[in-house]
Amino acid sequence: MMWVLSTGLATLSSPVAAQTRAEVTASRVLVMPFETSTREARSYWLGEGSAVILTDGLLALGLPAMSRDERLRSFEALHVPAVTGLSRATIIRVGQAVGASHVVVGAIALAGDDLTVRARAILLDTGQMQPEIVETGPLAEIFAVYDRVAQRLVPGASATPEQLEASHPPIAAFEQYIKGLLAQTPATKLAFLNEALRLSPSLQVARIAAWNVHHDLGDSDRALAAVRQVPADHRLSRQARFLASVSHLQMGRYQDAFDGLTQLNQEGRDATLLNNLGVVQLRRPAGSTGGRAVSHFNEAAGLDGVDSFFNLGYAYWLDGDTAAAIQWLHEAVRRNPADDAAHYVLGVALQAAGSATEAARESELARRLSSVWAEREATPASGSVPRGLERVRMDLGLPASLRVENVIVAAGQRDQKQLAAFHLESGRRAYAAERDAEAIAELRRAVYLSPYDHEAHLLLGRAYLRSGRLTEAVSALKISVWSADTTAARLVLAEAHTVTGAVTEARAELQAVLTREPGNPDARRMLERLPPR
Repeated sequence: MMWVLSTGLATLSSPVAAQTRAEVTASRVLVMPFETSTREARSYWLGEGSAVILTDGLLALGLPAMSRDERLRSFEALHVPAVTGLSRATIIRVGQAVGASHVVVGAIALAGDDLTVRARAILLDTGQMQPEIVETGPLAEIFAVYDRVAQRLVPGASATPEQLEASHPPIAAFEQYIKGLLAQTPATKLAFLNEALRLSPSLQVARIAAWNVHHDLGDSDRALAAVRQVPADHRLSRQARFLASVSHLQMGRYQDAFDGLTQLNQEGRDATLLNNLGVVQLRRPAGSTGGRAVSHFNEAAGLDGVDSFFNLGYAYWLDGDTAAAIQWLHEAVRRNPADDAAHYVLGVALQAAGSATEAARESELARRLSSVWAEREATPASGSVPRGLERVRMDLGLPASLRVENVIVAAGQRDQKQLAAFHLESGRRAYAAERDAEAIAELRRAVYLSPYDHEAHLLLGRAYLRSGRLTEAVSALKISVWSADTTAARLVLAEAHTVTGAVTEARAELQAVLTREPGNPDARRMLERLPPR
């Protein structure tokens, strides 16, 4: 395999046949933890350590590699265990889901103090394994070994071995840092990280890791103290200042959080910063300086982010703007159909707007997606929206196209749409063959996977109507009209109203069609058959 740098990105030239070559832009590279062939206690950290070292090396050479934090977030979002030994199919699936163009896998072996590293890349658009790269050297020179691996992956890179080596910490400190990342308990994590910093006080990445531990424990004072020690001129300074703002936010020091986020955003506009400014304003007393929460969420949503769409709709609801809340919550669930909180708040907003049918549908989806909402509806607070649902974002500094959450959502939507389309087509065939029970079952699956597919709701309404399930038919047809106001859906809805004896509602639907299409023969014929007023 040959990597070449071009305008800051890497491209891959891969032999497709003897006479042809294809170039593919490397949008993202995912480095998996390496497998270890020994059970020695001294080597358990090397699998994860290998991934971290190689990722850092690829980043130093200009290749857009995913950080460890991004990798872990993506695995969590995909419900895949972040362990070594995953199957090739699983690795390819994860890589594709997070928008990677290549995945680097490998294995390490220790023989005494000698280290052997084997690495190879998988080209994800074909699943092709590239030729294996093998490098050896003393364990004490692990960084140099991986630098050679990185340079063989990116030949012609401008960084020299000396420049790469200068960026590496002492190996003893790095080992403690990786062990801190891998430790199972917070106390053990902090013990390793503190030892790493004792051995190398300039290892600022360990301070960032310590912030994560303290933050997860709810100890914002210690978390803040950890990142305040990162020097202002260090490459991690912006990240450290951002994490400090999150700590201030969690501590209720809203002015400090607001000032820190504002300064960072002035230095470099970012959707995450704008989103979190909105969270600050949402939590401050009404009338506080700094602008309305919805203004900040609007800016964030204009850049990117599913969570910012939710926050914007949620903030509008809290502001009493039901119409705007519905608009943005719709956008949130379109982007992420599995967002149970968005479905719940949308359902409450729709109920307040008088759209009972659509509200019931959203509430049902929320209950299906999470038992939290079923439990809430069984309490005296049923039908209300709780405070504290706003979402703090942590994905600072990534362009929209590379944010793991956005890519996963897009991939998930693609998969859901394909499955929904399959069930819709199956339902269509069953309906045409007058197998209504089978059609209804297939179409219910389709609308669960794609709640706003107006065609699926329309066909489901037809099947219910033909089966005599009139109430369900009217509900499905109303949702179809709500999802996409088509003439076909209004005509069938008018027919359903007519069968149930709701003549006024049937006339209203037909008149709506004739307002849009004055010459529509079906609407005129149905209207003439209705009983007089």
